[in-house]
Amino acid sequence: MTKTVHFLPDDVKVTVEEGENLLNVAANAGVYIHAFCGGEGVCGKCKVKIEQGEVAATQATKLKSAEIEQGFRLACQSKVITDLVVQIPETIRKDGKKLKRKPKTTRAISARSLDDLIGGWDVEPLVEKRFFSLSRPTIEDNVSDLQRLTRAISKGCPECKAPSYDHPELLQELPFVMRKANWEVTSILLRGKRVEEPDRIIAVEPGDTTSAFYGLALDIGTTTVCGVLIDLNSGKVIAEASEYNGQIQYGEDVISRIIYSQRPGGLEALQQKVVHTINNVIETVCNKVSIVHENISYIMAAGNTAMSHLLLGLNPKFIREAPYTPTCNQYPITKAADIGISAHPSVRLFLYPSVASYVGGDITSGVHACQMHKSPELTLFIDIGTNGEIVIGNQEWMVCAACSAGPAFEGGGIKHGMRAASGAIENFHIEPVTLNPMIITINLVKPQGICGSGLISIVAELLEAGVIDQQGKFNRNLDHPRIREGYDGYEYVLAWAKDSALDEDIVITEVDLDNLMRAKGAMYAGYQTLLESVSMNFTDLDRVILAGNFGNYIDLEQAICIGLLPDIERDKFYYLGNASLLGAQISIIDHKRFLERTVVSRLMTNMELSENPNFMNHYMGSLFLPHTDMSLFPTVQKKLPQKP
Repeated sequence: MTKTVHFLPDDVKVTVEEGENLLNVAANAGVYIHAFCGGEGVCGKCKVKIEQGEVAATQATKLKSAEIEQGFRLACQSKVITDLVVQIPETIRKDGKKLKRKPKTTRAISARSLDDLIGGWDVEPLVEKRFFSLSRPTIEDNVSDLQRLTRAISKGCPECKAPSYDHPELLQELPFVMRKANWEVTSILLRGKRVEEPDRIIAVEPGDTTSAFYGLALDIGTTTVCGVLIDLNSGKVIAEASEYNGQIQYGEDVISRIIYSQRPGGLEALQQKVVHTINNVIETVCNKVSIVHENISYIMAAGNTAMSHLLLGLNPKFIREAPYTPTCNQYPITKAADIGISAHPSVRLFLYPSVASYVGGDITSGVHACQMHKSPELTLFIDIGTNGEIVIGNQEWMVCAACSAGPAFEGGGIKHGMRAASGAIENFHIEPVTLNPMIITINLVKPQGICGSGLISIVAELLEAGVIDQQGKFNRNLDHPRIREGYDGYEYVLAWAKDSALDEDIVITEVDLDNLMRAKGAMYAGYQTLLESVSMNFTDLDRVILAGNFGNYIDLEQAICIGLLPDIERDKFYYLGNASLLGAQISIIDHKRFLERTVVSRLMTNMELSENPNFMNHYMGSLFLPHTDMSLFPTVQKKLPQKP
């Protein structure tokens, strides 16, 4: 159920889900509350007064009994259970005057109208199970076991045409399965690649097993492997799991892993690690719903080009060498068991096709999921990560590119950077007069570092407050204990050692700012270069779709403020989530949507940004907060401190 929270004296009203943490609600609404410890409840700074309504307060050790009786609570330890009116205590400045409060403009990237983006689908998977009660052989009817089965299939399933088979193992098992099952068997059929092609018999099981019919959709990420288990009879997701890609021990990025694959035994080791990770995901989802992995009859996966090569054991050597040619873009149908994946022995593994060395099947899957290939609207599709991918186009054409943004958005190259895990600072506000922080961490525990969304939030807030300038340099004229010269130059103290989980100050440095500006600069320059290549600009865009889990936590206004996203109408932005996994999920359920995937990949034309002379010019212009050309960011210009 939704509840209304009204913050005073800011006069900000927001609608939230029952049970949400009050400090998170305030941060997402742009309402500043002192909060130094990340939300663990130990600093006692986020004190608020509940004027109307009730909260579920889990802890009040930092409040006096008299304060509790007056309605005070710690925001970080309070959950919304009714409509609320919340009074935030006024801050008194050093000169004795009350601090005037001004709520900030915040906006999450909308997930609205997601159904319009991804459309509908039918529950008609590429693989199907059919039960048959076969006639027993007699002297008068002593046709072969295979012919007896195909005859029953043709009679009971006219639309299956004349089914075929494609592997000798079936024939080795078939006579024994039939007789053991007393001639009652379930056939697993794989639809033809084209509508006119006959189905193929890929397995025969004893008895009626049609109720145990499951598929697995996988996103083979460089960092994480995600999977969803789908009941193919209903089309519903019944379990999901994720696991860090075991290949990480050989390198955190694809280039490191490609280099490792060239060592003796390296390619085999990398393949074994990702297969082991997939098997862990399979074990987790199967355990959640109490089934065995043999019940999985169909696997659809998507991954970047290097990950797809490594999964299949294809040598990725030439992906990283000019002119950047992968072994193939259209991947062969593979028996999952042949590469060690735990599933039904006959199960086929399908991989989304890639477009180029650095625009892989994960991007094809995402573009397929949001139906860019069917829409007349000019769309900018963005997947932000170490290797940022960009697609621009519509149903008539698409141009795509990859740009090396670097690891900053995943915490790499940042002094106190970390992945989005417990204790990572994910949201941040700064009081523009006192310059004190409001820190929100994942799981509301003591801060341990900064994740990608937190980094964007911190830099945007410091910029708007005038703590840093547009070149990413700290304002040396500000006299504040949190702004100081450190080992790596000037820095801002986000959390003092006593408030952190590291027993040391957590800071953001000018080196961190430089790394972020390079990362966001590469992405923005990529947008500009692609648009320019088709004689268009940002105002021509009808939609901007942000893919990846990262987008779920980005505040749209802050991302625009630093120049990561274009400054255009906010209602043009959409968030798609893990688009790679979503595309695989859709394809696994509906074979008609599945058949579209190759159409999507062939519609996309790749551009090598490193070979485009305009890219470097745009990149240099983007190494500024938000950009050297402020006409591209009119709303940001209004918010930044005006120069005297």
